[in-house]
Amino acid sequence: MVLRETILDGTMQVFNRKGLKFTMDDVASELGMSKKTIYTVFRDKETLFLEMVDYCFDSIKESEKRVLEDESLDTVGKIRAILGVLPESYRDIDFRQLYSLKDKFPKIYKKVEERLETGWETTIRLIEEGIEEGSVRPICVPVLKTMLEATLEQFFQRDVLIQNQISYGEALDEVVKILVDGIIIHEKK
Repeated sequence: MVLRETILDGTMQVFNRKGLKFTMDDVASELGMSKKTIYTVFRDKETLFLEMVDYCFDSIKESEKRVLEDESLDTVGKIRAILGVLPESYRDIDFRQLYSLKDKFPKIYKKVEERLETGWETTIRLIEEGIEEGSVRPICVPVLKTMLEATLEQFFQRDVLIQNQISYGEALDEVVKILVDGIIIHEKK
C-alpha cells in the first residue's frame, strides 16, 4: 500500500476514535511513524482531511462500480445497493461526528457538500432504466436526488444521529429503505 493510502487509512481509524479532535500526533502514533513522515505527504491537518474526503468518496464510487457489475442483482436491487453504498471498511466509522464540520472546518464541509452533490450519473441512469423496464414507477428524478442529498447534508449539519443514537450506516440504510420502498411498483393482489 502506498504511503499516502496508509496515512489516510490510519487517519480514518483515529478519526473514528477521536472525531474531529484528532491530532497529527495521534495519526503518527496510530501508524507507528513520525509526524515528519506524514508532513512529507500532507502539509497540515486540513490538507489531510481534504484528501480524506476525496479518498472516502472515491472508495464509495469503487463500491458503486462493484454493485453495477453484480449480475445477481436486478435493477431495483442495484438501485437499493447504490443508494446505500458504504464500503465495508467504512461501516464501523462514526460519520455522525461530521455534524460539527460546517462550523469548525467550513472548507472541508464545502468539499463534502460538493462531493455529495456530484457523481449521480450512475444512480440516475439506473433509476431511468428501472422506469423504462417498469420496475420503478415514473418519478421526478431531480426531486429524488435532492431529497437524498438534503437528507445526507442534514446528517452532516446536525447532531440528529447522535441525539437518537443511530449510526450513520443505520441511518443510510433506513433512508434507502424509505426512498426505494416508496418508489418500487408493488405487485397487485
